[in-house]
Order: sequence, then structure tokens, then C-alpha cells
Amino acid sequence: MSYQTLLTDLSEGIFTITINRPDKLNALNKVVMDELNDVIDVIYKNDKIKSAIITGTGNKAFVAGADISEFQDLNKEQGMDMAKKGQDIFFKIENSPKPIIAAVNGFALGGGCELAMSCHFRIASENAKFGQPEVNLGLIPGYGGTQRLTQLIGKGRAIELLITANMIDTNTALQYGLVNYVVAQEELLNKAKSILKVINSKAPLAVASCIKCANVVGQEINNGGYGGYATELSEFGKCFNSNDVKEGISAFLEKRKADFKGN
Repeated sequence: MSYQTLLTDLSEGIFTITINRPDKLNALNKVVMDELNDVIDVIYKNDKIKSAIITGTGNKAFVAGADISEFQDLNKEQGMDMAKKGQDIFFKIENSPKPIIAAVNGFALGGGCELAMSCHFRIASENAKFGQPEVNLGLIPGYGGTQRLTQLIGKGRAIELLITANMIDTNTALQYGLVNYVVAQEELLNKAKSILKVINSKAPLAVASCIKCANVVGQEINNGGYGGYATELSEFGKCFNSNDVKEGISAFLEKRKADFKGN
């Protein structure tokens, strides 16, 4: 795989995607977004990939934001089209049946923060900073940031960050629950990989079902129940059609390590 703005590496089932525009602090432009869209499809389709990491080149920025030069002269319809494309790509990340971790190695601002939040969880280096500074440009987040930030840290904190454009450091991000871990810069990818190695040893279909259920928490459905509970019920039942559940139960009863095949 060869990309203009991305570096990729597949090792031990872990696919590492590195946004590689260090001269622009890895800002998201049209090419990056198109290539992210393509590479996420690879995650879905390549059976050798069990999980993935998204990070940025260097130690200054994960993604410092969108490439604002591309915003000039956009009208309402063009702005909505651009946001819709970004939302669709980030939904694809969020709904990936294979876990995708954001390894945040510096500034995660604007679209960069939105990208990190679309991943299943986040690990940050000690120098990372998070923020949604769009109001400084007369804008708001357009790639799902208003929604995911509120879901992750709560309404009051989210609105404060959205309308002040303030950045938060990793200690605050950890306190708010925006990140799961804060580690030294040189340990960031090792930490992400160590977690994914544990996840990769689990039943792939069950992992995918956990992600699917967590993504619909609180969604109402027509019969008056909640989408999350209905999805959990359905996904729990589906597990019993898999060979993995038979293997997992047999391994438990036989006091041995399970060998999951993902079917």
C-alpha cells in the first residue's frame, strides 16, 4: 500500500496508520481525508488486520486541525458537503468491527480532536493537547465533534470547550475521561500495541459485537425500548451461532487457552 499522506505498517495483526504531513502539523486536507477513507476500507476487508492504530508523524502533533486554506470561498452547500464527507469517514472508523485506537502524540485540535474521538478509545503522550477551536474562525466542529465530545466528557464540559475554544492538557483529558492513558512520548505506540495484543487474543466476533453495542447506547427504538439493549440482546444471541463461542466455552471447561478463529 502506498499513499501520498499516510504511512502504514502491519505487524502481528496490528495495522498502524501514521498521518504524514509534518510540515503542516499533519493537518487534514482533502488528500488525507480521501486516503483515510481508503485505508479504513482496508481495515474492514483485510483478514490479516485484527486491530489498528491511528497516529501522526513527529512529536508535535497528532493532527493540529483541518487545512483551513481549503475552507476559503466555500458556500453553505459546499461546507455541508465537506462536513458530510468527514462525518461519513469518521462514522466508518467509529463503527469498525475491528478496534481502532488513537495514539495522540501532540496537538489534537479541531478535526484532529474529532478524528481521535471517532476512534474506539485514546491514549495520549504527556505533551498532547486537545481542543475544538473552531469558534475562533466563526465556525463549529463539522466532523461530529459537537456530538462525540458531549458523549465523552458530558454536556457542561463539552459546551465550555466548544464555546471558549480552550485547549486542555493530558491531565485534564484523563480526568474528563477523554483519554484512557497518558504515557511518555516514547512509550505511546508500545502502550497502544500492548493493549491491542490482548484484544487480538479475544474472539473477533465478540469484540465486534461489543463495539456495535457500545455505539448505540441510549438510542431509542420504535417499540419504546432502547436501541442499546435491543442490540445487545440480538448480538448476544448471534454469538451462539459462532464456532468461537463453542471454542471459548470448551476451553474454559477444559482449563486451556482458547484458540479463536473469528467464525
